Amino acid sequence: MSILLEIKDLHVSIHDKVILSGVNLTVKRGEVHALMGPNGNGKSTLASVIAGKNDYNITQGEILYKGNNLFDLSIEDRAREGIFLGFQYPVEIKGVSMTNFMKTAINEVRTYQGQKPLTATEFLARMEEKKKVVGLTTKLSNRSVNEGFSGGEKKRNEIFQMAMLEPEMAILDETDSGLDIDALRIVANGVNTLRSSDNAMIVITHYQRLLDYIIPDFVHILYEGKIAMTGDKELAVKLEEKGYDWVKTKLGL
Repeated sequence: MSILLEIKDLHVSIHDKVILSGVNLTVKRGEVHALMGPNGNGKSTLASVIAGKNDYNITQGEILYKGNNLFDLSIEDRAREGIFLGFQYPVEIKGVSMTNFMKTAINEVRTYQGQKPLTATEFLARMEEKKKVVGLTTKLSNRSVNEGFSGGEKKRNEIFQMAMLEPEMAILDETDSGLDIDALRIVANGVNTLRSSDNAMIVITHYQRLLDYIIPDFVHILYEGKIAMTGDKELAVKLEEKGYDWVKTKLGL
């Protein structure tokens, strides 16, 4: 499996406050990595930096994406190159239908990659196919983006968007937040359906329960700005049992 994303000694701050202090992470195609850690230790910051949000000051380190310097790409070109960020709190876009939003996004990517835009017929066929991945109803897909959606519907819509865009690198920031057990299963099933040997995912979560449905290849604990521990799914189980004080003890802090 080839390396898709490589983070080397990444240091990030915001308003002179250090958030990340030496993150190292290698993600290969076909892998799913779970990222866990207490609030305020940099999980969402890491996701935002990869996606290209410019609120942060990168003071040291580098990120390579498909072997190239990710920092050379704008936030728009990162999306066109196949990086997808599923938000912890998806926003509403009033007056913009899901159909128009997704058609514009997909054809932007296709044009960037030198492909012809999808015809209306091709797009609608793709939309019908991908709606089945997360059980998205026509009623929801015909509305404006996330307008009036419940928390679970917004998360389901995020996975639908991921299915439509078929990104190579998907980062899901607390997709399980606020989901009941049925919605969690639907979202997790969508993620598992989209897993392939050609893409990779980073799943940010606080809860081991999500990892009962999305089985990660690696679990990382981000603690005090760096990846302090790495293991398999059993690391998440142990963390659920013992809490972050156990991590602190293991690190001798």
